[in-house]
Amino acid sequence: MHDSWKPFLEAEFKKPYFQELSAFLARAYAEKTVFPPKQLVFSAFSTDLNNIKVVILGQDPYHTPGAAHGLAFSVPSTEKIPPSLVNIYKEIDSDLGILYKDLLTMNPSLKLNLDDYRHKNPTGNLESWAKQGVLLLNNVLTVEAHLAGSHRGKGWEIFTENVIKYLNKTRPHLVFILWGRDARAKKPLLDLEKHAVIESAHPSPLSAHAGFFGSRPFTRTNDYLKSWGYEKIIW
Repeated sequence: MHDSWKPFLEAEFKKPYFQELSAFLARAYAEKTVFPPKQLVFSAFSTDLNNIKVVILGQDPYHTPGAAHGLAFSVPSTEKIPPSLVNIYKEIDSDLGILYKDLLTMNPSLKLNLDDYRHKNPTGNLESWAKQGVLLLNNVLTVEAHLAGSHRGKGWEIFTENVIKYLNKTRPHLVFILWGRDARAKKPLLDLEKHAVIESAHPSPLSAHAGFFGSRPFTRTNDYLKSWGYEKIIW
């Protein structure tokens, strides 16, 4: 975890809800197979708080062996890319491809390289996003093997809500990307005059065609960052 998160996390760890959550997790890791590994549960908080520009909210970690490593939607480079992340990559290519065509329409004489408007990370590992200031935060940070949603209602939702409140209060001009019902439920916690919110259906194959595809969150995010003088994210 990055030192910039230390005051917030130390305060949360002392609260009764988190002490109960810690006791539950100690039993779960001792008795069952839980993902991600203990040392990776708080990987999202390796992103420097002071550099965060974008927050992407997920649901709970991947529940198959080897896939979860503490960053929402991300998998280690050795793992097969999950269907939701495949759809994220499809939307990146579509989104940036539209931008490329729009730029050429406005100025046909531009010398553009299409590779600059395609995502650069086909491996599934999104650590490059985290290093650029994208907080990849799941709503629930742990899960029992092969049991999606098994650690819901244990206290993680309180923790995540407090993270969102803290970011809302302490950081300026963030982009919150809310995909799916769980993430969109956090919208009332946000100051919409201070931050940008981009929301749509979840990228899961079950819902991606209900509003995720075509939502263009990646260029919309970069347009907002540019308007405040921030570096764009290289997706």
